[in-house]
Amino acid sequence: MSFFWVILFQNIIPLSVLIAIGIVLYRAFKLDIKTLSKLNFYLFSPAIIFLMLYNSKVSVAVIGQVLLFLLLFLAASYGLTEIVIRLRRYPRSMAGAMRNSVLFYNSGNYAVPLNGLVFKGDATTLSIQIIVMMVQNLIPNTYGVYSVNAHKADAKEIWRTILTFPAIYIIPLAFLLRGFEVPIPQPILTPIEYVANSFIATALVTLGVQLGSMKWKIYNMDVLYSVALRLLAGPVLGAAIVLLLGFEGDLAKALVLSCAVPSSLSSVLLAIEFDNEPEFASQAALLSTVTSTFTVAIVIFCLQFIP
Repeated sequence: MSFFWVILFQNIIPLSVLIAIGIVLYRAFKLDIKTLSKLNFYLFSPAIIFLMLYNSKVSVAVIGQVLLFLLLFLAASYGLTEIVIRLRRYPRSMAGAMRNSVLFYNSGNYAVPLNGLVFKGDATTLSIQIIVMMVQNLIPNTYGVYSVNAHKADAKEIWRTILTFPAIYIIPLAFLLRGFEVPIPQPILTPIEYVANSFIATALVTLGVQLGSMKWKIYNMDVLYSVALRLLAGPVLGAAIVLLLGFEGDLAKALVLSCAVPSSLSSVLLAIEFDNEPEFASQAALLSTVTSTFTVAIVIFCLQFIP
């Protein structure tokens, strides 16, 4: 039990403090969440993704292992979520919102700082989380946009929206520059580093501002299903897939931890932007973030049993 409290105080509470600051700032000044979201989406997030991928020392083999894990994990999560959707007989709009709330998890402004705290800033495990974040940036900006628009927009309009997102261009650019060992001039590299270093604090405060702007109530039972699929089923599926693939050590632990985080703001922003069940998406993100304070601590405790 003492180890659990150490995890809570060393790993979870530091994240919660910055989130709480965001909530207080919103209550005091009514900060504009859309402006903060755009800063994170178009500036801070692309900067840290680019910098981590460009500087990453992770081998191609490890990248392949992470991508294989994510493919299996997302497929399993999709299948489990689809069972709930069919049993609940959701309309298409609600089905898309439920999928997004489970499949899109907070791999950036929650999982990156969490990874840094749990693994003491280890470059390898952080690079693994950045790869997860890379995939989680691409999926909401492609499949996510499609899922909330498929029932009300044509394919051309959806693709026009998708092609405006920076992650689509930043990720291949970072891999190309790294692969061909192209040096980045210091006058360009320095501001990228400044912006990337600001990501964690800005992202957590933004998450707090988003939570502060929500109505603090449980929307309906569907929110509870979403939270259970994200926070309970997620790490269990992750651990099962790690075991299936025979992964061990910090690779396995980092991947399981990456599955335990709450619903992403991406699902909320997509719901708001395209008017697709925004109240459900907001409540799912809110409740999963609050509940994760306890569930993530339990997952961190269980990591010690992974060989």
